Amino acid sequence: MLSKLFTSGIRADIMSLLFNNPEEKFYVREIARLANKNASGVKRELDKLEKMELVTSEREGNLKYFRVNRNSSLFPELKGLIAKSLGLPGALKSVLKASDTKASFIYGAYVDDTNLHYLDLFIVSDSNNIDKIVGDLEKRFGREIRYTVMNQAEYKAKKKSGDRNLKKLLSSKKILLLGRL
Repeated sequence: MLSKLFTSGIRADIMSLLFNNPEEKFYVREIARLANKNASGVKRELDKLEKMELVTSEREGNLKYFRVNRNSSLFPELKGLIAKSLGLPGALKSVLKASDTKASFIYGAYVDDTNLHYLDLFIVSDSNNIDKIVGDLEKRFGREIRYTVMNQAEYKAKKKSGDRNLKKLLSSKKILLLGRL
C-alpha cells in the first residue's frame, strides 16, 4: 500500500524504517542494507525527503546521518499512516531489523487470529534494547507482546544439541519476520 501511495518503493521502505525508529539516525549505506535496496537509489530518495523537510541530516566525520524530522507538521500523521499500513508484524520487522536482530517470528494463537489482544514473539538477538523496542510497540498498537529473546550463541547451541523445546517451537506454525531458522 505504501509503495502505491508513495511513488517509489524505495521511498516507502526508507520512510517505514525512519518513522518506526524516530530516535535513531542512519547513514546511507546502513539504510540501503536494512531496506535491501541500492545505495544510490536510497541516497536519491533521502535527498528528496530532506527537501520536503520530512528528513533531517547531520555530518559526523565523513558520514552523513539521516533521521526523521520529528518537528515536521506531517510527522504524526505519516507515523500513524505508516503504522496502520504495516500493521504490527510489519512494524516489528522494521524495528527489529534496525536493532540488528538476526531472526524473529510470531508464533502461537496470533498466527491464526490476528485480532487477539496479545501475540507471542521469538527473537534471536544480541541487542540490549529489545525491552524498549517491544514496550514502544505495545504502547503504539495497544497489544501485549509476550516475547522470548535468545542470544545467537545460545540459539546455535540449543539448535545444534537438538533442544526439544526449541525444536517444537521451530516446527510450529509461525509468521517469519526476519532471518533463517
